[in-house]
Amino acid sequence: SFITSYASAGSQKTMFLGDYYNKMKPGAKGEGKLHWIKPGVDFSKYKKVMVDYVIFAFAEDAEYKGIDANEMKDIGDRASLALINSVKEHFTVVSKPGPDVIRVRTAIVNLKPSKPGLSAVTTVIPVGLGISLFKKGATDSWTGSGGTEAEMMVLDSMTNEVLASAHDKKTAEFDERFTKWGSVDESFKFWGELFSKRLNNLFR
Repeated sequence: SFITSYASAGSQKTMFLGDYYNKMKPGAKGEGKLHWIKPGVDFSKYKKVMVDYVIFAFAEDAEYKGIDANEMKDIGDRASLALINSVKEHFTVVSKPGPDVIRVRTAIVNLKPSKPGLSAVTTVIPVGLGISLFKKGATDSWTGSGGTEAEMMVLDSMTNEVLASAHDKKTAEFDERFTKWGSVDESFKFWGELFSKRLNNLFR
């Protein structure tokens, strides 16, 4: 399972990073809005990447935290696949730890879904990697807006020592209708490519 976290103005801490929140600082271009890298790490020894399943975490102050289990499984699969496909463009992806393998954990955090009305046909889905309430209409399309915070943690796969962490925040507003999953997949692709670039920067 995949997660990282951060704290800054307008964002809430999730519980994953613990003391690493205090270590994270604003990043330069290509490093994430907040990031931390363990001093003295020789990243050149790592040749392969093990990718954990992407996690979704609700904000502590979210009014409503319910979501259909099957739908969450579906979007989790899609997000994880998008990340793996992006990482594969630059690294060899493996499923087991090794001395030359880094482990990557990621999370989409601080989500605030709306509570569906009792009389409405509704569902909670991520859009632009944010989760909002969308009402299904006769045209089988969806409308809404949302934003998201995504985080990454890099670990040594043998010891699980944390080597780096990063946080990025994206806000998206939507004023046009879109198919249910089309926009979601584009968002997962965006985050997958971004985190792949973050990994590349570590190996420079």
